[in-house]
Amino acid sequence: MAPQRQPGTTRALILAAALQRFADEGFASASLTDIASDVGIKRPSLLHHFPSKEALYREVLIAELVDWTSLVNVAIVGGSGGWEKAERVLVAAFEYFEAHPAFIRLTRREALGSGPMLSEELGEVLRPMFDSAVDFLEREMDAGRFRRYDAAQFLLTGYGAVLSYLSDAPLAAKLLGIDPLSPEALAARRRHVLDLLRGALDPDYQSQDN
Repeated sequence: MAPQRQPGTTRALILAAALQRFADEGFASASLTDIASDVGIKRPSLLHHFPSKEALYREVLIAELVDWTSLVNVAIVGGSGGWEKAERVLVAAFEYFEAHPAFIRLTRREALGSGPMLSEELGEVLRPMFDSAVDFLEREMDAGRFRRYDAAQFLLTGYGAVLSYLSDAPLAAKLLGIDPLSPEALAARRRHVLDLLRGALDPDYQSQDN
C-alpha cells in the first residue's frame, strides 16, 4: 500500500522533515524530537501519526521508492522498444535523482546497512522492476537490437553510473574542480552516461565522444 502524503498536511510535512533528518544524520542519530521541531509540532503529536521511529523511517523510504517506481513505470509505457525506451527510463532516473538528493543519501545509508530496513524487504519492492528491466534487455538482445551482455550485470553498471556521481558529489567536486551539481555539470554528466550506455548497447550507434 502506497503511503498517503497529501501535500501540506501534517503527515506530509513530517515525512519531508524525516527524510531530510534520516538522510543527513542516519537512522540511529536522527531524533523524533528534532523532526517534530522541524515541522513545528511536539513529539507526542508526531507519535500520533507514526507510532515509532522505525515506522516513520519505513514510510519515508517506501514513499520515496513508490514515487520512483511510479516515474519509471510512466517512462516505460508507450513508444517503441530499443534504445528509445531505455533512454526514457534513464532520463527519468536522472531527473528523479537530481531532484531528490536526500533520497540518494538515504538509500546509500540503507545499502551500507546503517538503516533498520532489511535488504530482503527492499529487494521485494525493487525486484519486480529489476526483473522487468532484465527481461526487456534480453528481448532486445535476442532481437539483435542490443549487443549481448549479462543483462543483470549491465543494469547494475547503469545504476552505478547514474547514482554514484550524485552520491559522491563532494569527491567529484575535488576531482573535477567544478560544482558537479550545477545545471551545466549535471547536463554534461547525463549526456556522457547516455552516450556511453548507448554506445555499449546499440551496435549501430557511433559514440559522440569519438
